[in-house]
Amino acid sequence: MNAAPFQLERDAHGQLLLTTADGVRHAGVVPVRAFPIAAPNEGLSLVDADGREVTWIESLDDLPAPLRTLIDEELLSRELTPVIRRIVSVSTFSTPSIWQVETDRGSTHFVLKGEEDIRRLHEGALWITDSHGIQFIVRDRRVLDRRSRRLLERFL
Repeated sequence: MNAAPFQLERDAHGQLLLTTADGVRHAGVVPVRAFPIAAPNEGLSLVDADGREVTWIESLDDLPAPLRTLIDEELLSRELTPVIRRIVSVSTFSTPSIWQVETDRGSTHFVLKGEEDIRRLHEGALWITDSHGIQFIVRDRRVLDRRSRRLLERFL
């Protein structure tokens, strides 16, 4: 793991403060993933308050732990897509149906209007949109528990 070509810390207001190798400071930088679904740990830009890229990070895995922690904390506070970890129940195998799920943000339920609201992505990932337009993600349906996979396969 190489040293990062920048320093990152939180200022008195809790915003990220980036200092480049040449000493230029950028207050209020925001991490933006290039590929949030397909490769969430690859390709990340730190942009300034005006939306201009200040630095590019090829891989979060290459960063020293303290920098990675700051960026992960900031991303977690900004990203709102719940990750489905388990499907508890489905009201019916036709649509519309009510799904009870456990996500990385807690238990919830939603209405699936139709099978077309489940989009297949890369390598087993799914993008599910509920009747209110809220989007959920299944990072890899192959790692879900057996019951969740069985329920899900009825809709795929």
